[in-house]
Amino acid sequence: MSLKDLIVQLDASEAFNARLDAALALARAFGAHLTGLCLVVEPYVPAVVGVNLPPDILLQQRERAEAEATQLLARAVARAEAQGVALERRQETVMIDRLADALARHARHADLSIVGQPDPERAGVDDTLMVEASFMASGRPALVVPYIGARTMPPERVLVAWDGSREAARAVNDALPLLACARDVALVVVDPESLAGRVGEVPGADIATHLARHGVQVTVKTVPSGGLDPGDVLLSTAADEGADLLVMGAYGHSRLRELILGGTTAHILKHMTVPVLFSH
Repeated sequence: MSLKDLIVQLDASEAFNARLDAALALARAFGAHLTGLCLVVEPYVPAVVGVNLPPDILLQQRERAEAEATQLLARAVARAEAQGVALERRQETVMIDRLADALARHARHADLSIVGQPDPERAGVDDTLMVEASFMASGRPALVVPYIGARTMPPERVLVAWDGSREAARAVNDALPLLACARDVALVVVDPESLAGRVGEVPGADIATHLARHGVQVTVKTVPSGGLDPGDVLLSTAADEGADLLVMGAYGHSRLRELILGGTTAHILKHMTVPVLFSH
């Protein structure tokens, strides 16, 4: 199992270069095909405005947006060529309410998509919904790169969050190519006594044995939360371990429940300090 087909979502955000560099590093390491995807929002006027713009004005706006996307992709190609990687350009114009669906559709045809941490300061498109679509609606894993970028990619030190759930098992399997090339892999179980036997009599031992059969040696750690948010515990442990990557299952509970009551996935997306491979 390897990563041979990657796709990176590109936009005009300040984190553009950091995200692209992480994707380029993975493409070089695995000899993978890399596609740069730029989604353009179809110009529109909200109905509540009550103003009808002439069709030629909307056409001009669309042409301007598409030209900017073309320039963005050209910059990405130049950066890729400077690093010895061929980058396929892919551009699509969609309505704003179909952006997340379009991203998920493209992600389904790759082994891994690379997207950026949601930026709450950006106006317009809900970045969180876009990022979530890359792993919630695609059937594929996504590597979410924080604003600050990735320290080392492929990762040398990986932290795997394990709670015995279906989502965590999916994440471990999806991350195997990255785990196999890492120098150190730590598997952390937070509050194992609260997991209703999902992690076995010896927490983490079963999945550690499974990984060992794939040639991945792991160190299992059980960590008490002490009443802290599990997301904070994972990020703190990742910092203590010097991890270059966190691997975890996404939204073990429903997304609506997590948004209302709070949850680990949403917390990590907001506060992440290292790249995170999410699977659902």
